[in-house]
Amino acid sequence: MADCARRDLLKGAIGLGLGLAATSRAAARQDDRASARPQEGDWLINVDDQSKRPLTVDDVKVGAMPVLAWPLDPSDRTVRSGSRFNQVLLLRLDTATLTGDTPSRAADGVVAYTAICTHSGCNVDDWIERDRLLSCSCHESVFDPRDGARVVDGPAPRPLPALPLKIVDGKLVVAKPFTDRVGFDTGG
Repeated sequence: MADCARRDLLKGAIGLGLGLAATSRAAARQDDRASARPQEGDWLINVDDQSKRPLTVDDVKVGAMPVLAWPLDPSDRTVRSGSRFNQVLLLRLDTATLTGDTPSRAADGVVAYTAICTHSGCNVDDWIERDRLLSCSCHESVFDPRDGARVVDGPAPRPLPALPLKIVDGKLVVAKPFTDRVGFDTGG
């Protein structure tokens, strides 16, 4: 009987220790400003720009390849690059071609979408210039950025979440959080 009680006590202590460690890791992630999701007021910077210069509308050319960007907290200049789920694709499109809710999320024709495919989490890494469509080369999901990044083809189960933008002092700025959960569906 004493062995059973000791074993149960030991199991409980181990479980408590593991639970506290998991809570500590989760708290550390929440305190990690670089991993925090984009916040209203964040600037956008090119992923390759070490100078952290905020992007402007003119930095995103109409109909050109998407610009890959990170959000940046302007108060302390923290680049939110601690999670790949914060990476966004910026495209500038003819405002007359935007449909649905897309115009209300755009800033002078610039739209922002997550760079993470909603199918299996690969990077959306291809621009079909002729058709003005985004594509994920892993499983060939295709998204229409003019229409809320709705799925045009492929296995993706839902559109790419949008990151609404606005222009403040000439800079592209996050207006609101992502329109939906960033990530992919693991269910069958």
